[in-house]
Amino acid sequence: MTKLKNDRYLRALLKQPVDHTPVWMMRQAGRYLPEYKAIRAEAGDFMALCTNPELACEVTLQPLRRFKLDAAILFSDILTIPDAMGLGLYFETGEGPKFEKTIQTAQDVQKLPVPDPELSLKYVMDAVRTIRKNLQGQVPLIGFSGSPWTLATYMVEGGSSKAFTKIKKMAFAEPQVLHALLDKLADSVILYLNAQIAAGAQSVMIFDTWGGVLSPRDYKLFSLQYMEKIVSGLTREYEGNKVPVTLFTKNGGMWLESIAATGCDAVGLDWTIDIANAKARVGDKVALQGNMDPSILYAPKERIEQEVTDILAGFGKGTGHVFNLGHGIHLDVPPDHAGYFVDAVHKYSRQYHA
Repeated sequence: MTKLKNDRYLRALLKQPVDHTPVWMMRQAGRYLPEYKAIRAEAGDFMALCTNPELACEVTLQPLRRFKLDAAILFSDILTIPDAMGLGLYFETGEGPKFEKTIQTAQDVQKLPVPDPELSLKYVMDAVRTIRKNLQGQVPLIGFSGSPWTLATYMVEGGSSKAFTKIKKMAFAEPQVLHALLDKLADSVILYLNAQIAAGAQSVMIFDTWGGVLSPRDYKLFSLQYMEKIVSGLTREYEGNKVPVTLFTKNGGMWLESIAATGCDAVGLDWTIDIANAKARVGDKVALQGNMDPSILYAPKERIEQEVTDILAGFGKGTGHVFNLGHGIHLDVPPDHAGYFVDAVHKYSRQYHA
């Protein structure tokens, strides 16, 4: 494999010295870029884009041509595993992801296959291989999956939800059914991420988008314990290189200590927690990723730079910080503003890395 020209992102996750704080953006490959919209139109629909390795590669590389990002992230969707389980993922304009079939009973769970990543999810592995080849060692490639809890919410609800009544009904009325589903999903995610690593992903991330809708007790019961199972089952070194693992729970700021104790290398932060407070709580146990409010990118250049400097000052000196947004970049953010953000991180972070 080609030697990495820029390994700041991996070094920061492993709390090794860097010359400036590395930065990438959640959803950096996507709909805020006009060149993405052109490829999306060419593909015909979102799933056609996801399942075409060449187009997925092109979309992954697009933001790297515009911005001096320190990592690339695989262009895919968190719901590929449920789709490979036969639930029929589709997208309706303005309504987000939906499934043709939902999981309601113990029998439904029993019928679900654990997908073979090189069969029903081969298009993802082919995309990873294609991207890694075309990156030519420019920056590391991040692979990812949704968390078991987050995947289960879509599988039980049938799509996005505001109140999560169906899955919470299952959690409290038939917990054994939900635990069986979550356990099967954890096994599937382990296989999926390990296959991404074997295909070329140099770091992996688990997105627990909906963990924050649970109570503290239920978060540990239905979300965290399954992410911990995944962390313990992942390939942590491949071809002589360590493979860092990041866990991100949206609205999970109250549980940072518990997340850090799973054995992961880094904890992702959304914008609802002060990074100085987060660092004080987890100490040197893990690296931190985050955590600018994506909406700051609507602001003028000077305001974006001020926010960047405030967050850098909050983390302070030393390594172990990967700068990111607190969630995905919004679709109507001007691309130039994303550039201001990336450049500001590089410019103002050097003073924190003696």
